[in-house]
Amino acid sequence: MILVVEDDENDLMFVKMAMKKAGVANPIQVARDGQEVLDYFQGNGKFADRARFPLPYLVLLDLKLPYVMGLDVLTWIRDQPQFKSTIVIVLTSSRYTEDIGLAYQFGANAYLVKPADLNELEGMMKTLKDFWLTQNTPPPDCGKWAARETAKS
Repeated sequence: MILVVEDDENDLMFVKMAMKKAGVANPIQVARDGQEVLDYFQGNGKFADRARFPLPYLVLLDLKLPYVMGLDVLTWIRDQPQFKSTIVIVLTSSRYTEDIGLAYQFGANAYLVKPADLNELEGMMKTLKDFWLTQNTPPPDCGKWAARETAKS
């Protein structure tokens, strides 16, 4: 399962559209702010139903979020032993060197800058799918909660 963390409706719509066009078959859940991500991972409130809200294999994390900023979310995820192997890819508009450096320092697996063009975003999602969801071999403990794509392209 992929958790897309995005507060901008237009960006969310374009990411989901690009993922669909790129052939990403994994189920997608959405968190719209940093606190919602923390609640999702902790199983708080409506997220307690793990059949409906399974833990993600991969997180696409925006940095500029309401309530709890993306870098703080990333730090929290990496501080939890059970989520250390969860793939967290920063997907943001920020090209600031400081944001890039901090994201990697805090444990991001990758840092992607959202392209303005939908075709470029689709290409980015295809590359993400090919590497992270198809070619990459996850750690053995990911199998406990990861619903990985089974069809190889």
